[in-house]
Amino acid sequence: MSTQRVFVARLAGCAVFDPSGDRLGKVRDVVVIYRPDGAPRVVGLVVEIPGRRHVFVSIGRVTSIDTGQVITTGLINVRRFQQRGGEVRVLAELVGRKVTFTDGSGTAVIEDVAIERNRLGEWDVGQLFLRKPKTSASPFAKGPTTFAHWNDVHERQQPGESQSAEHLVASYADLRPADLANTLLDLPEERLIEVAEELPDDRLADALEEMPEDEQVHILEALGDERAADILDHMEPDDAADLLGQLPEERLEELLDLMEPEEAEDVRTLLQYGPDTAGGLMTTEPIVLSADATVAEALALIRRHELHPALAAAVFITLPPYETPTGRLLGVVHFQRMLRYPPHERLGAIIDDTLEPVPVTAPATEVARLLASYNLVSLPVVDPAQRLVGAVSIDDVLDYLLPQDWRSGDEQAPTASGVR
Repeated sequence: MSTQRVFVARLAGCAVFDPSGDRLGKVRDVVVIYRPDGAPRVVGLVVEIPGRRHVFVSIGRVTSIDTGQVITTGLINVRRFQQRGGEVRVLAELVGRKVTFTDGSGTAVIEDVAIERNRLGEWDVGQLFLRKPKTSASPFAKGPTTFAHWNDVHERQQPGESQSAEHLVASYADLRPADLANTLLDLPEERLIEVAEELPDDRLADALEEMPEDEQVHILEALGDERAADILDHMEPDDAADLLGQLPEERLEELLDLMEPEEAEDVRTLLQYGPDTAGGLMTTEPIVLSADATVAEALALIRRHELHPALAAAVFITLPPYETPTGRLLGVVHFQRMLRYPPHERLGAIIDDTLEPVPVTAPATEVARLLASYNLVSLPVVDPAQRLVGAVSIDDVLDYLLPQDWRSGDEQAPTASGVR
């Protein structure tokens, strides 16, 4: 499959549409973050909406980028764009920078930047369009242009600079969420908050999900209200609900009001249920399809890199609508079963209707027993009308059953203050 490549200067000014075809605004810039190895990663777009207001659209909400238009999914956050630490705007900051070729052939200036979509669906900085120094004394002459990859050049840096939080964040780029969480908790108190403020929203959200709840609350409370809401938007709904459940009611409502409406609605749904019930443990975002969908369509959804592995193990088949709460649950099709059938096979023909769903009020111990008895990694959760409202995965149950301090490890002694 050929790489999709778009030059940012040509992307600027392109219209941004929602899934219904309604125009939301136009692209003004692309936001990237640096990585210690490899080209910078695209994290989102700066979009101008009516009223000349600039807002941030996460790259995760972008389904298509072309030189003519950008298609997004769902609602966008209309809070004014505020650049985070570690973020770099391509047009406002990267274009115009002087770089040196790593082969020693001289210097050049960045005139445009191409972003490319990789096989995982992520967007990275690809080729740079560069202009070398002019070789003629004529005031009308321009230097020759060339293309180069990010690793073929390096930016000039001032010697002797101390490692900033931005550089520290870059050194954490390849850490897995659990390792990142542990690394952050090992930092001194002030440094922890400084680095948390520099981390991109999605990375900090992933790390918070791997921390003890008291540490989650501590870090969230150290951030501003709008940043805290952005972090909660990026967390899994069940993890966000668990975190918010630790806060006073007034504070909880303040943050819910600041969250994106779609995300806040999922969290409010989960907060209705007790933490020791199937409803309190479930996620509201399982894969849901119709009986007429094909194996190929299901596998395409399972293949999404951002999908949690436990939720990728099965697809739930329901009557419309296909977003929770759905129509009546018809059954489940497991990933392994799909692999035994041709891509055009209808899911309704291979459905497993023998797996009994659990009601939202089922106790966590009953959910754990069913998962263990039938060697499952997830279970559908239904309301009294047999509508699918979510799914409980094995990791959700383990988080509940294990001691609250299991994440810190048996070998780690508690600190005197109780907070790093």
